[in-house]
Amino acid sequence: MKQTKWALAALFLVIASCENKKTSDKTTTDEPKEVLEQIAIPTFDEQRAYDLVKKQVEFGPRVPNSDGHQKCGDWLVLELNKLADTIIQQKATVLSFDDKQLKARNIIASFNANNPQRIMLCAHWDTRPFSDQDPSTKIKAIPGANDGGSGVAVLLEIARSLKEVPPRIGVDIILFDAEDYGQPDGMGQVEKANSYCLGSQHWAKNLHTPGYHPRYGILLDMVGGSNAIYTKEGGSVQNASTIVDKVWNTAGRLGYYKQFSNEVTQAIIDDHYYINGLAGIPTIDIIEHDKSTPSNFYKYWHTLNDTPENIDKSSLKAVGQTVLDVVYREK
Repeated sequence: MKQTKWALAALFLVIASCENKKTSDKTTTDEPKEVLEQIAIPTFDEQRAYDLVKKQVEFGPRVPNSDGHQKCGDWLVLELNKLADTIIQQKATVLSFDDKQLKARNIIASFNANNPQRIMLCAHWDTRPFSDQDPSTKIKAIPGANDGGSGVAVLLEIARSLKEVPPRIGVDIILFDAEDYGQPDGMGQVEKANSYCLGSQHWAKNLHTPGYHPRYGILLDMVGGSNAIYTKEGGSVQNASTIVDKVWNTAGRLGYYKQFSNEVTQAIIDDHYYINGLAGIPTIDIIEHDKSTPSNFYKYWHTLNDTPENIDKSSLKAVGQTVLDVVYREK
């Protein structure tokens, strides 16, 4: 994640219009209510998800080319192999902004693999090599409990449900690598375009299955912060507004309307930006928006305080249960 993710901010201005209507003292209830299909939807276990955040952090920073990165990647493959129908490791060498060759791997786990009707759930599993929002420790790698760890943990817990209660639709969980090895601000260098999201850029140009095109995708990023609020990110609204509405309406119905705000906020550059732009797959981003921080990201974003102690289980629950409900109602 980076501050320049707000580069597209000026593109989005939401103008709300309202019509004056006559009111009466009597409340009418003539509008038909949505009738939901009665289906069994697994319960998301936020404690297990939290434990999965902690497990990732125990490997240390998951920076490409590091020992912690290698060991965590092996563990992710092992865990998903227990649950998914098929696993693909898409390995690639990608070039960083400072011309380092990064050994990256995207991990793709498929459920109900033979069903041609599919949806995609994704997150990034690597962590930032610089704590550039922590002025005294800029050169240290972050723990990445929320920025990387939370989205992966939610998807691993969802994967367990997909194994135990097979969905009616095909589901692909994709863990992207090398998302957070982007050029820091204020280095006095000429800014290099597209220095973030290297794993998803590679994947979008080299799909793991030729012609792969699910109905839509949902990206999870920094979803575990305390009292997190998820707004409707502008790029998601532009590229996949019906999916935004589907997810946010589901969250409201489940009682998570305080966490899932209907406010539309600036577009950001995240993995979904390249999935939409390069692969043409309508994909949304569920990501915390914090009005109290200069970046509008999670308050411990890109600092050494991005630790499990600052993860909120209720935030993991709100996102995990919402996504489960969306997935299991697809057919």
